[in-house]
Amino acid sequence: MSTSKEERQAIEDEIISLEKQLDAAKRKLNDIPQQPAIPDAIITKTHLYEASSLHTLLLLADSALPLGSFAFSSGLESFLAHKKLEHGSGLSQQRLFSAFLSLSLQSLASTALPYVLATYRNPGLLFELDNDFDASTPCAVARRASVAQGRALLSVWERSLHSHYAPITEDESHLATEPQSILRSFSTSLRDSRELVSANAHLAPLWGIVTLLLRIDLKSSAYLFLFSHSRTVISAAVRASVLGPYQAQSVLASVDLQNHIESLIESYWYRKPEDAGQSVPVLDLWAGRHEKLYSRIFNS
Repeated sequence: MSTSKEERQAIEDEIISLEKQLDAAKRKLNDIPQQPAIPDAIITKTHLYEASSLHTLLLLADSALPLGSFAFSSGLESFLAHKKLEHGSGLSQQRLFSAFLSLSLQSLASTALPYVLATYRNPGLLFELDNDFDASTPCAVARRASVAQGRALLSVWERSLHSHYAPITEDESHLATEPQSILRSFSTSLRDSRELVSANAHLAPLWGIVTLLLRIDLKSSAYLFLFSHSRTVISAAVRASVLGPYQAQSVLASVDLQNHIESLIESYWYRKPEDAGQSVPVLDLWAGRHEKLYSRIFNS
């Protein structure tokens, strides 16, 4: 019985001691001068900027963005037609598609991503980079697809986005006015038949300058460029009955796809346009053979 009383007394003494230590710590904390609070205006502005950036990313990531991507399979339909499964090979269309998606992303990163990065970093080179990209795209089918989507992106900017992302402050105007005037001149050149050397409007360089004007950071622009291509190819796989809708979402959400895109961005981050080139030549062959298919559901 006495032992129980002693234990209880010891616990009560420990509680009293801890309470004294807590009071002492509180007094020390009160003696420390408080940092000035961040003004509500700054917090609100930061949150609005983050929300605006997220909103813009969601706009470009929307599959309903009218770029006409749904009409193209990026060579997938031709690839599947030329890769007839052999009995006993152990391969499936899903495994073939997985290999194709990886190769397609690799090809896009090596040929187009350097032009996205270069135009974003130096929008004044838009005309030159667009012309160089056209000259370095030997596959006529791939060229038509790039031009069709590039012109569609330019139309989206002019008809839907331009008025909402015009410079609104003096700090921003000196950054955005020049790219806007360059893009306006580019658009005029595209429509003027009297130009000796007309613009082509390929998707890659236009993606770079449009995302710059939309105030999307460069890495997000590059990631979204490759992600959008992945989504387009996966969507084509669903319509070609290679994947089901749930399988398609699983591929899009996979860590493997995320890591692959990030590794490609890292690999080509400093690649100059003059050093860009097709790293998967067979993709040009598959894309070029698309028009030879007896029946097809995609434009390319």
